[in-house]
Amino acid sequence: MLRVVLSGSECTGKSTLAATLAAHYGVEPVPEYLREYFALKNGILTIDDAIPIAEGQLRLESEAAARGFNPLICDTDIVSSMVYAKHYFGRCPPLLNDRFNQLPPSIYLLCDIDIEWQADGQRDMPEGREYMQNLFVKELRELNVSFHSIKGDIGSRTAEATRLINAALSKS
Repeated sequence: MLRVVLSGSECTGKSTLAATLAAHYGVEPVPEYLREYFALKNGILTIDDAIPIAEGQLRLESEAAARGFNPLICDTDIVSSMVYAKHYFGRCPPLLNDRFNQLPPSIYLLCDIDIEWQADGQRDMPEGREYMQNLFVKELRELNVSFHSIKGDIGSRTAEATRLINAALSKS
C-alpha cells in the first residue's frame, strides 16, 4: 500500500486535491478528522485534545487501509496535529512523535499557499498563511521527511501529484 499525505497549512487545497486524486485512483480519501472533532468540541480545543485528534486521524487511515485502498490518499495526517499543538499550545505531546515513527513510508505532498484563502468557520489565520506554511516545512524537515511542493491550480496540482504517485506505484 502506498500512503500519500497531503500536508500544509490551512486552506491550501488539501481536501480538494484529496478528493480529485481519490476519484482518479478509484479510492475514497481519508478525511481530516480534526473537522469532526472540532465540531464535537464546539470549537474549543486544549492541549489535551491533541492526542485524541491524532488517534482519530490514525483510526481513519487504518480503516481505509483495511478496506484495501491503494493508494491511501490522506487529506492530512499526524504531522498537522504536531504542528498545530506546537503553534497553539507551545508543545507537542511526545506520544505524537512515537505514533509518527510507527507510520509506514509515505509520499508527502506539501500543498502551497498560492491559492486563495477561504473562510469556513474553522480556519482562523488568513494573514498567517506563510508563517504556518513555514511551520509545516520546519516540522517535516525536523522529522527528516522528504516532501514535494505542489503548486498552481487544481489541474496543475493534480497532474504533478499523479505523476509522483504513479512513479511511486510503479516502484512497488
